[in-house]
Amino acid sequence: MSARQPRLLIVEDDAGLQRQLRWSFEDYDVVVAGDRESALAMLRRHEPAVVLQDLGLPPDEAGTAEGFATITEILQQAPYTKIIVVTGNGDRDNAVKSIGCGAYDFCSKPLDLEVLRLIVSRAFRLHELEAENRRLRNASATALEGIIGGSEAMRDACRLVEKVGPTNATVLLLGETGTGKELFARAIHRLSARREGPFVAINCAAIPENLLEAELFGYEKGAYTGAHKQTKGKIELAANGSLLLDEIGDMPAALQAKLLRFLQERVVERIGGRETIPVDVRIICSTHQNLPELIRDGRFREDLFYRVSEVSIRLPPLRDRAGDVAPLARHFLEQAAGRHGRVVRGFTAKALKAIEAHPWRGNVRELENAVNSAVIMAEGKQIGTDELHLNAAAGDEVLDLREVRNEAEKRAIRRAMTREGGNLSKVADVLGISRPTLYDLMDKHGLKKPTDSD
Repeated sequence: MSARQPRLLIVEDDAGLQRQLRWSFEDYDVVVAGDRESALAMLRRHEPAVVLQDLGLPPDEAGTAEGFATITEILQQAPYTKIIVVTGNGDRDNAVKSIGCGAYDFCSKPLDLEVLRLIVSRAFRLHELEAENRRLRNASATALEGIIGGSEAMRDACRLVEKVGPTNATVLLLGETGTGKELFARAIHRLSARREGPFVAINCAAIPENLLEAELFGYEKGAYTGAHKQTKGKIELAANGSLLLDEIGDMPAALQAKLLRFLQERVVERIGGRETIPVDVRIICSTHQNLPELIRDGRFREDLFYRVSEVSIRLPPLRDRAGDVAPLARHFLEQAAGRHGRVVRGFTAKALKAIEAHPWRGNVRELENAVNSAVIMAEGKQIGTDELHLNAAAGDEVLDLREVRNEAEKRAIRRAMTREGGNLSKVADVLGISRPTLYDLMDKHGLKKPTDSD
């Protein structure tokens, strides 16, 4: 077969049906598997865009457990694969269940080959469009890659980065913890003529005072106990590139004086050494602290402040970035789903509302962590409010009594289920209701019934 033909994997254990489907899809590069193990092997080897799969696979030809397990594992390994499920005549429940597991579509037996060819053709087209979408997103990535947001505050910050990036100005990035200061520092580096050089970052607040000087300026062999060899500091390692001094507001006073000397003379002297070493490096600084206030308190040198803030860029907190939270959440969801091999496609409407109402005091970092955790915990194709574990923002509490009652009922049933190990008779007793009423409430709230509850 031509390498240019779309590749279709058929997972079917019936040899006669295999031959019929091969003949029906002669315009495709068809590969065939008869069970889950060989299907996964073919998936890894051929990377088909579309899979046509029967649910009744050995050793469970009469059931569907093996078929559903195959769907799950295919999508874990290749989340963008389009799976078309072949079901028995009238077996609508399993068809719907397969869609819930992540399948693209289904076709019932006896097969109408014309309809099936149309479904397969559409699946390939959708896969192609989605792949092109991903390619365009990657191709459009600029030096500001990873910086997402269309709010006015973010546009202002990005415009400043684009202006200052190509210069040699020392830049001071200001903003709360979690606002993406290192991301902006890397963008400044990528926009500069030093982009081919190293980008080195050091957190001045994370390294003990007695070690920070050695980390920055390096040391000679024998300079102090444990100095067994000559070691370059971060400033030298960043030569011909950029050095980010993160949380410079936490730098000790003695080191502030030594850094000021470097910024004035552009030479370093290693601890225990006498040689002055010229270093060509661009300095970028960041802090969440109020430096003018530290200057007034005598904790930060005013002359150093003017040296490191030739250009200052203030990064807005997430709560001030109107309209940016939802796109960021979707971006983090896509990243996390790919990283963890999860088939999670988006958020429910309620979840998005909760995300936009949350204050996000930890800013973008808190949002990323929340979405990452939700993707791991998600049971379906969409993330709901339960997986996010967010409290409503102050002033945005739900006032609809029906919604409050529904949420309270759902939480009470879940807690009782956990406490009683899923035994529905005991759950009903704990809640003070009859079993039929419990069944009705579980159906109403979409809660799953344990198969071995009694």
